[in-house]
Amino acid sequence: MILERLICLAVGYVFGLFQTAYFYGKAHGIDIRQHGSGNSGTTNALRVLGTKAGLIVFAGDCLKCVLAIVLTKLVFGTSHTEVVYLLAIYTAAGVILGHNFPFYMSFKGGKGIAATAGLVLAFHPYFIPMGVILFFGAFLTTHYVSLGSLLVYAGLLVEMIVCGQLGVFTGMTQGRLIELYLVTLILTVMAFWKHRANIVRLIKGEERKTYLFKKNKLEDGSGQETDTTEK
Repeated sequence: MILERLICLAVGYVFGLFQTAYFYGKAHGIDIRQHGSGNSGTTNALRVLGTKAGLIVFAGDCLKCVLAIVLTKLVFGTSHTEVVYLLAIYTAAGVILGHNFPFYMSFKGGKGIAATAGLVLAFHPYFIPMGVILFFGAFLTTHYVSLGSLLVYAGLLVEMIVCGQLGVFTGMTQGRLIELYLVTLILTVMAFWKHRANIVRLIKGEERKTYLFKKNKLEDGSGQETDTTEK
């Protein structure tokens, strides 16, 4: 089973290498990493390039994780039914690692939240309502993308453990369930680490708010874009 785990991790990483924000930005004449927060992800694309760009980037990064997990389920769904969920989480981990640390971009990518949305959508139907409620509940009331993202990860970890212990992931032994929880925990810790600056700003009340249908870019006195995530 070690080989299958490594294959899923590697396949996921390859899917994760499709940096939607980077390619979309290049198609519009900019390197997204040189604007705004310098992050190659949905929120920075939204702030720098607008709502349409943000939605396209989110869809692309979300879809790559969905497709990777669907492929895993198609390949291993009948031959490895007792561990298909475990292999799916390894695939998702690969996608998130590929998104966050793409080798051809000097390992400087995004924060993996849109890719995690793909994990929530494709892993199990039970996860979708909670993920939607946690993210949009936080975002629509506070306009803090980071807060919604962190709540989704915390909820994902809790729901993964609850569903596992209730027998939702049919056929998995307790040992493999614990492995499933540990991989999810590692992804959660990585997400919180990637958002450590956001967490500090949230605590200080200095986190930048993001709006879907309002202008998010700020410029300094010289007319040049500034890093608006620090405002």
